[in-house]
Amino acid sequence: MTELASRSLQTGQHTAGYTYSAQALRHVAMPLGGIGAGQIALGGDGGLRQWQIVNHINHLGFVPHSFFALRASCVEPPLNEVRILQSRELIDLPEDHTPLVNDDYIPADQRALLQQFAGVEQTEFTGKYPFARIHYKDAKLPVAVQLEAYSPFIPLDARNSGLPAIVFTFTLRNRWSHRVHGCLGAALQNAVGWDGITPISGNRCHLYGGNSNRVQRRTNYTALVMENPSLADDHPGSGQMMLTSLTPGTGVYACWSEPAQFMRFIDGFNPGSHYNEHDHRHTHFDRNGQAPSRGTSPQGETWNGGLLAPFQLAPGETSQITFILSWHFPNRYVNFDQFGPRRDYGKSKFWVGNAYATQFADAQEVTEYLIHNQEKLETSSRRWSEEIYRSTLPDWLAEAIAAQGTLMRSPTCFWAEDGKFFGFEGSLGASTVMWNADFGGSCPLNCTHVWNYEMALSRLFPDLERSMRETDFEHVQAPEGYIPHRTVLPLYLPQFWGTPIGGPHNPALDGMLGTILKTYREVRQGAGLPWLERLWPRVKKLVNYIVTNWDENADGVLEGEQGNTYDIAFYGPNMYIGALWLAALRAAEEMATIQGEEELARQWHQLFERGSARYDELLWNGEYYIQLLDPAAPPEDQFGTGCLADQLFGQWWAHLLDLGYILPEEHVKTTLRSIVRYNLRHGFEGFEHGYRVFADRDDAGLLVCTWPQGGRPEIPVRYCDEVWTGMEYQVGAHCLMEGMLEEGLSVLQALRQRYDGRRRNPYNEIECGDHYVRAMAGWSALEALSGFRYNALKDELRFTPARTLSRDMRLPFITGTGWGNFTLIKNDKETHTTLSCAHGEIHIRELSWSSEESQASVYLQGKQLATQADWQQGVLSVTFAEPIILHAGKILDIVSTN
Repeated sequence: MTELASRSLQTGQHTAGYTYSAQALRHVAMPLGGIGAGQIALGGDGGLRQWQIVNHINHLGFVPHSFFALRASCVEPPLNEVRILQSRELIDLPEDHTPLVNDDYIPADQRALLQQFAGVEQTEFTGKYPFARIHYKDAKLPVAVQLEAYSPFIPLDARNSGLPAIVFTFTLRNRWSHRVHGCLGAALQNAVGWDGITPISGNRCHLYGGNSNRVQRRTNYTALVMENPSLADDHPGSGQMMLTSLTPGTGVYACWSEPAQFMRFIDGFNPGSHYNEHDHRHTHFDRNGQAPSRGTSPQGETWNGGLLAPFQLAPGETSQITFILSWHFPNRYVNFDQFGPRRDYGKSKFWVGNAYATQFADAQEVTEYLIHNQEKLETSSRRWSEEIYRSTLPDWLAEAIAAQGTLMRSPTCFWAEDGKFFGFEGSLGASTVMWNADFGGSCPLNCTHVWNYEMALSRLFPDLERSMRETDFEHVQAPEGYIPHRTVLPLYLPQFWGTPIGGPHNPALDGMLGTILKTYREVRQGAGLPWLERLWPRVKKLVNYIVTNWDENADGVLEGEQGNTYDIAFYGPNMYIGALWLAALRAAEEMATIQGEEELARQWHQLFERGSARYDELLWNGEYYIQLLDPAAPPEDQFGTGCLADQLFGQWWAHLLDLGYILPEEHVKTTLRSIVRYNLRHGFEGFEHGYRVFADRDDAGLLVCTWPQGGRPEIPVRYCDEVWTGMEYQVGAHCLMEGMLEEGLSVLQALRQRYDGRRRNPYNEIECGDHYVRAMAGWSALEALSGFRYNALKDELRFTPARTLSRDMRLPFITGTGWGNFTLIKNDKETHTTLSCAHGEIHIRELSWSSEESQASVYLQGKQLATQADWQQGVLSVTFAEPIILHAGKILDIVSTN
């Protein structure tokens, strides 16, 4: 076994999370904020950047004068230390440019702040998504300071995972032998009216003016409410921001223009008069502080505001201070270019709205909801995080799986006021400036062929995923039956019917095939029979359209122009389209059976069998599947005898949907070995990329296509020399499903080593833009390791890994109604298996798992249940006499023996 794979086998419980320090902090920036609610990234140095809360995508968006600061003092011996809670370490590092990424960008105003005022010496960032922890290191500070920031993230609870807010909790511990007092400051600029794109200099921007900050005091919080009453209700920038402290005795500096004013305010803090341990009702910050500014800001300027939370700590004592940053910008419009020919719709703004605005009237309501439900939201979010990081996954893979949640909560995705969920392919950024721009959405919208790879959203928030299928069939599908691969918003506008689309030119065939597969996935996940009944006529129309237009001779092999995710079309039989087609036929067959259309199911199965045999006969070359070129078609952008990394994409889908092998098993495994052998490259020095550079220097990565037997076309398939994370996740996970542990881990670890913080952000896997949704294929790696499969139609739950990382296993899982963990511990005499539910409820009629034993005793909360056991080919299945519902907090215990 290789050294790389050997290191990959290190497993255990990593409850502390995954830690980045020194140069690995350079690119770390975890996006925080709710689903479709806007995001702010917390950098590895403790700085806030990538401000994208006002309904526009701008990876370099920055709101100055928004930071945290600390003052710690001691009377005897005399000490007074003031720090900006951000490290200078990254600023002092020599520049080291990485192609097509800019997560290491530190805005000029943030640099200036640290040049004017002292920052801490170092930081250490620990990711445990949705939690980010910053450990501030400074030898001169008498207190140890740690920040934990998060936005609630609770799988299956989209509403509570979509809050436009971030909670910042600081833990202060007095490490001196003397009493220490001081204050923790939070500063925020009133950005109401900003468009998210126009640069801000200090507190000045031509979009500012008329901004106001007002103080809100309640028994359980003190807040600054930031507004701009001069804006019309329908203005894109109209809204509200709110900075809140939960610490009694918090002082307020409501309106200031320069950080020096706020820092001077901190200097004037006197704990003797500002902090009373027995009576926190009154504070007197005006005694030493500046007179507060009042009124609205002048044209071209805004107000900054700040809160000071006091503390006093005896030696060894610990205290916590919590701030909440919330926002409310309800006016989302179509502010992105839509592919296809330009259409003139006059002066309409095309309202889209935000889902969170239907739940909350303003930022104050968001904050009060968070405060009222703080314990429940934090506990549930932490429980999910613990399920991942307490697993037996290798630490780097646990971090990768947890980070899948950042993609659906990134600016790439949004959740409209009508409840429908939408997503670009990615967010325009450094990887897109050569063809478009560095702000806005990349390649709108709901691109079917890129979203074909997504597995994380469908598992974590299946109701949002179902809305995308409803959009596909009920709004985008053409009367003839085909589905264009892009959606036009608002949905009442004409869709891309009979018009050029872009990427590719005509409706993408792989996207249509994926839509069939995704529909069946949603049915298995728990969409319900009425939901399938509602969409079924449209699904049949789509399948029939594909047969009519690409399989005229009914041999099961699709031919002609086959538009696809490479933004081109393949011509001639190829396994990339072929395997997707075979899997889609099987999925359609299963849905026909569910609908009671047995004859149709039989016809589609026969077509599948013909197609499977014919594809294998035509394309198998002894090592992998090739493409048969169509001599009558354009020769450009084809791969011919090449080894396409994605050629078994359809088999990956088939395994995840329990559809079995769609091609001969040995050919599948041999093909995967060939893909890893020929396409996984170690080191890119001197490599000719041709277009975009997603791997360089000593990186390892899986190339899209290679020609190990020669025959590379003069103009090969587009993007052949690139490395795509979504494809790597798909291939790596597929290897794991086939029991090829070393091959699968080598691909996956190559990916994550590129995104280790040093040269790329572990929370931003890029392709054609930042936060690229193809990367949500990563969720399949977890299900590949656990062998997890779930069918809500039959309440069947299965854990049958082809090969595990260790003898014992603890892995999280999620069904459509609940989530928890599956644990398996073996000894010489028996195997102990537990299934616990941490959230929601899990419906089980039949439970199966890999087992050497053939008998099982099953207990629910200590009470033995009546079951019938069946052991076949290494899989033990127990069927319950009465279907059970495993509620949150309950555990199913199983002891299996021979």
